[in-house]
Amino acid sequence: MVFSSLTFLCLFLPLAVIPYYLCKNRTWRNGLLLVLSLFFYSWGEPKYVVMMLAATVVAYLGGLAMAAWRDKPRARRAVFVVTVVLVVLNLLVFKYLNFFWDNLTRFLPVQGTIPEIALPIGISFYTFQILSYVIDLYRGKVKLQRNFFYLLLYISFFPQLIAGPIVRYSTIEEEILHRQESWEDVAEGLRRFILGLGKKVILANGAAAVAELIYGGNPEIYGTAMYWLAAFAYTMQIYFDFSGYSDMAIGLGRMFGFHFLENFNYPYLSRSATEFWRRWHISLSSWFRDYIYIPLGGSRVSRGKWVRNILVVWGLTGFWHGAEWNFILWGLYYAGLLLLEKFVLGRVLEKLPALVQWLYAFFVVNLGWVLFNLTDFSQLTHALHTMFVWQGTSLAQVLSADSEILFALLYLPLAFLFSFPVAKKLPKRQTPGWVLLEDGLYGLLFLLCIVYIVSSVYNPFIYFRF
Repeated sequence: MVFSSLTFLCLFLPLAVIPYYLCKNRTWRNGLLLVLSLFFYSWGEPKYVVMMLAATVVAYLGGLAMAAWRDKPRARRAVFVVTVVLVVLNLLVFKYLNFFWDNLTRFLPVQGTIPEIALPIGISFYTFQILSYVIDLYRGKVKLQRNFFYLLLYISFFPQLIAGPIVRYSTIEEEILHRQESWEDVAEGLRRFILGLGKKVILANGAAAVAELIYGGNPEIYGTAMYWLAAFAYTMQIYFDFSGYSDMAIGLGRMFGFHFLENFNYPYLSRSATEFWRRWHISLSSWFRDYIYIPLGGSRVSRGKWVRNILVVWGLTGFWHGAEWNFILWGLYYAGLLLLEKFVLGRVLEKLPALVQWLYAFFVVNLGWVLFNLTDFSQLTHALHTMFVWQGTSLAQVLSADSEILFALLYLPLAFLFSFPVAKKLPKRQTPGWVLLEDGLYGLLFLLCIVYIVSSVYNPFIYFRF
């Protein structure tokens, strides 16, 4: 079940919100959210709920053991290590075992096959949430959650379960039992949800049509300009797809009294790759910073170790996104950019006009999304070759092959415009008439989204595959 489906919008969401607010007891409200979350996750593949439950049990028992042995440092540390290893092992088996085996048989004289293991949806996200609880508990930054069902609610809560943002236990630790819902929360959450829905079904899906037509079409008829257009279209698609999901998740959480942290801060405003990663997928980049980069020593080590830390973190960041070599290449691409900016480009960029800095950042980000998007290396090398070795495009052939591309192109200027904070520049007034007008516009946007959903084909969120 996806947020941008009629099943969710017309059935699941009303059946979640109405009983929730009819119920006044906090325990019953949490129980309702837990049941709804498990039902939501099991909608497509019920068997994978067992894997999430097993990982939660490991974290729960590990937490109890660490609390019981808090006066025995060695035993406590051993429990912590075993818990982390078991949780990570679950991710490695289901997400990476086939990748490791395929590459092992490719490069070494090893024979045999293993069954193709399907990837449980959302496993990367809930694994990192479990790890944040276990690690923060070991560090003494959060309290032990003795109620298994409350811990399971944190891990399985449906708004952010499938594709983030990665919510740390410390963010909602107090809100599990002591949140104060209000109709203002419901209204603000609903507005945020509708905004994210519009990003997804109008802008992201519109940009996706251009990228998919070019990348999925006959490569012989598309030249350099078209491949750069496809790169730009995917750049818009992935931003509005993922930030749209994050907006919907944050809005849904707000409707139930939870306040998730922001996950995007207009990343295409960035003037460097370094700044881009302070603005893009903030919950992931901060997770790697706090749980991998800083424990390795961060930047407070020798230059050689600092370079190692950057390479390790960004190699893992790429690999986290998928068991494909292009993701590792994408992660190392950003590691190289960040090192280059630190040692060379940073001082040069500072002296350049702001527009030149932005053009540089937007160029390298677009190029990075090509590496990220195309998992087939033959397609990837062809796209990169065509982008940097000029080839002409026959518009007549393009239009005869894909006549819909002209209509799809209309979405790109709109997407580009709204990738900047233009809405924040609009006047904010609190008069009843202005609030009524604003809510009316949200209502119209919601109805427009329904029209798009009814008339479009199924288009899942990009980050569902991670």
